Amino acid sequence: MSSQWFKLFKKEGRVARQAHYDLPKDSYEREMGKEGFFGPVTHFYHRHKHTGWSDFEGDNRPRAFDTNELDEIQTSPWQAPVLLRNKSVQIRMMHIKESMNRLVRNADGDDLLFFHKGTAHLFCDFGHLVIKEGDYVMIPKGTMWRLEMDNPCEILMIEATNSHFKSPDKGLLGPNAIVDTAVYRVPEIDDAFKAQYSEDRWKVVVKRLNQFNRITFPFNPLDAIGWQGDLMPIALNWRDISPLMSHRSHVPPSAHTTFVAERFVVCTFVPRLFETDPKALKVPFYHNNDDYDEVLFYHAGNFFSRDNIHPGMITLHPAGFTHGPHPKAMKKAFEQSDAMTEEVAVMIDTRDPLEVRPDATEVEWSGYINSWSEQ
Repeated sequence: MSSQWFKLFKKEGRVARQAHYDLPKDSYEREMGKEGFFGPVTHFYHRHKHTGWSDFEGDNRPRAFDTNELDEIQTSPWQAPVLLRNKSVQIRMMHIKESMNRLVRNADGDDLLFFHKGTAHLFCDFGHLVIKEGDYVMIPKGTMWRLEMDNPCEILMIEATNSHFKSPDKGLLGPNAIVDTAVYRVPEIDDAFKAQYSEDRWKVVVKRLNQFNRITFPFNPLDAIGWQGDLMPIALNWRDISPLMSHRSHVPPSAHTTFVAERFVVCTFVPRLFETDPKALKVPFYHNNDDYDEVLFYHAGNFFSRDNIHPGMITLHPAGFTHGPHPKAMKKAFEQSDAMTEEVAVMIDTRDPLEVRPDATEVEWSGYINSWSEQ
């Protein structure tokens, strides 16, 4: 039997004429919605900020982790600590200084690498790809690959466990909006790739069901002389993303979706113009995203909605409580001295609760829960 949401729309008390715009005097807007901003929604107008708690007990709370404090250096992605995970996604942070001397293959799902720092070369079944800071690299499940380092790299790794990364539906915006497919880069069978053909012995470390298997070849298995098809690794730099903007309304995070997987999405926040209408809210609105856990990785710039956050940090806002801007940001809710935002951040919204792993708790900023205090 098919079903649909109840088709009702009601108003009670003093409300804004439209969301995020010209709020009632001395009120704070809070959005309560379903399905990560895609489902039914209600906007409340409160006398107080609902992040203004005086105490917070329990583990389901705002949390922040500083990956700059992860001091272990890895030589393989499988050595990188898993910081957050559920049955659909694993989030790791890799710090690597030396080129990989073995190939790896993920048989559990696609991998999405975000290069927070450093430059490198990807060698894989499909060829050779030059990687720079700020690149996403999507590697399909089953691909053999390794990295040759130009310099030390810090890499956010997102695994789509038992699923695949896809492009979001752009609907009325058309195929060239936000990310034009013309800017994607793919590996090439170039001179650098041909130069690594060899009869030397190579090992491939295969991850399946989080267990590791090793396959030895008496030659380098990255020996393709050609390929054709529509399955391949792709690279996208955040600088090639054209953000969706509105003159009069602060658009929801879902408008910044870059990759879609089974039961989670990856969004990218890049520099954009602030809303120019004087009555428009110019900071992220308070909201209850009660169907998703929200993770943010801070890459670069000035994070205007957060205080005491710097590049390399990760925040986790699990479902179950209101979250939104810190007090300093709210003071500029309707006026900004700068014309543009400066932040670059990766957001991962997961449909299922995330487990915080021990490696994350070791680098946790315990004071984050109190950062909304105006004391």
